[in-house]
Amino acid sequence: MSVRLCADEVQPLLISVTDEGHQYNTCPSPSLPPLHRCGSRQNHDIPAVMISDHDEDDDEHDQDATIIDFDPNGDAENPLEWPTAFKWSIVTILAFMAFTVTMTCMSVVPLATDIVQELSGSDTPSKSASVLLVTIWELGEAAGPLLIAPLSEMYGRYPVMNVCNVLFIAATIMAASSQSVPQFIVARMLTGLAVAGNVLNPAIVGDIFISEQRGSAVSLIYLAPLVGGAVGPLIGSTLAQAMGWRKVVWMTALLATAGEVVMFLVFKETYKVAILRKRAEEMMQRGLCKNVKTLFDHESDMEVAALMGSPRGEKNGCKQSALQKLRDSVLRPAYVLCGSGVLMAMSLFGAVIFTFFYVMSTTFADILQNVYGLSPVAVGSCYASFTIGSTISVFICNHSLDRIYIRMRETHKGVSQPEFRLPLAIVGAFLLPIAVLLYGWIPQLQLPLVLLLLSVSFLGSTLMLAMIPMMTYIVDAFGLYSASALTGVMVTRCLMGTFLPLSTAPLVENFGYGWGFSVLAGLAFLMAPIPILMMRYGSRWRQFSKYSREQ
Repeated sequence: MSVRLCADEVQPLLISVTDEGHQYNTCPSPSLPPLHRCGSRQNHDIPAVMISDHDEDDDEHDQDATIIDFDPNGDAENPLEWPTAFKWSIVTILAFMAFTVTMTCMSVVPLATDIVQELSGSDTPSKSASVLLVTIWELGEAAGPLLIAPLSEMYGRYPVMNVCNVLFIAATIMAASSQSVPQFIVARMLTGLAVAGNVLNPAIVGDIFISEQRGSAVSLIYLAPLVGGAVGPLIGSTLAQAMGWRKVVWMTALLATAGEVVMFLVFKETYKVAILRKRAEEMMQRGLCKNVKTLFDHESDMEVAALMGSPRGEKNGCKQSALQKLRDSVLRPAYVLCGSGVLMAMSLFGAVIFTFFYVMSTTFADILQNVYGLSPVAVGSCYASFTIGSTISVFICNHSLDRIYIRMRETHKGVSQPEFRLPLAIVGAFLLPIAVLLYGWIPQLQLPLVLLLLSVSFLGSTLMLAMIPMMTYIVDAFGLYSASALTGVMVTRCLMGTFLPLSTAPLVENFGYGWGFSVLAGLAFLMAPIPILMMRYGSRWRQFSKYSREQ
């Protein structure tokens, strides 16, 4: 394969950055014929790389494609070069929507038993139905990313985020209007299905910030849902007591609508490939070049041909249809997940760790009411203890995550590694089992309520201390494939979050809170060594996957 730069004159070596950590050196080759100019300064002054792909099995075909990238000397459309104030406005919008989504999810948690009782007309509502009403959200979130992430890589972040937000609002309205338990559960699953932010927010941060600046932005995005998780149960309990649970759900629908209006008007496309694809289409429509691609699309065509056994595009005189591209995009997360042992291990780690959020959510109200005799409104206010602990970890990550990354890079002679994100995750992973043990044994021994609240706060702190660095690590390690990689984490996490909490009630019934949660603490302890292994061997293991290897 020969690589050369479209230019009017001979130019020095140029580094065309396709994604942080993935660089392609391009320079004119003296053995190649004179080059033509693709684009002009009136057309973004696009640097274009000509790739001549020679197939030994078919000498009749000599494919040339113009591969375009952002101008390395400065490009106003490059999200990494946008004004800092605008970048943080995008982060603020994402944080607000994350707050709204979590508030919608959590506002009904302390009301689950009352909702099931009203909709079923039974004086003894099923405990399994109450738990499923809460956790079914995660089942929807397991299915949603399978489409959301690849569609965002195919069409861009902007259209996918807006369409999903509209579907989320519609599903929330359906929940507010439900007349039966199955209808409410289906509506809750659909709201989870339409949540795009959980998988795309970290990827969008990766689109617009360089590695040294991502930690603070990711921390803020994770802080917002924590606030929603604290405010949601309190508002839900208070409003439900005064006006009924339907008013609570209608309120969250209105809040989501307001957020979507702001996003529709302010948010811009951040995905590099989508921006360059639009630029390539403009070039071809104006007749500047006949065959223009992004480097990502060129490599993707070769990858699809190898994985799917499909023809190699123009070589067979045909191109993939939109449906075939969608199929390949939908399957990409599976290829990324199955093609990376590092991602599979981190997905399992994240799945088990985050499940304890739903374990706490579905058991905390029962403990507070049955063991400590609190009222519904008091129960709702106690959920803030989890948020307080989580917020502490967010501030720790906000203050330390980037600094640790930079310090470790300096100690490694300026060489950056995604694994430099993981020291805090190691601390959180080994503290989480202790927090789970305390959460179980304090009510078992009927110790003071303040100790229970402190244990819940500790649980939230250790959970987020493990999760935030892990998500930032995946964004750094998988680059342009970060959305698909995050999908793998989301799917395993959501499936675990849907069904593992269903085992909590039998454990508590058979063994009590103390020994029941000791079993779950043992499961958390088994996951704790994973970030240590990634820290020690991750840089080597990542080289076995085409999606995370260093270029």
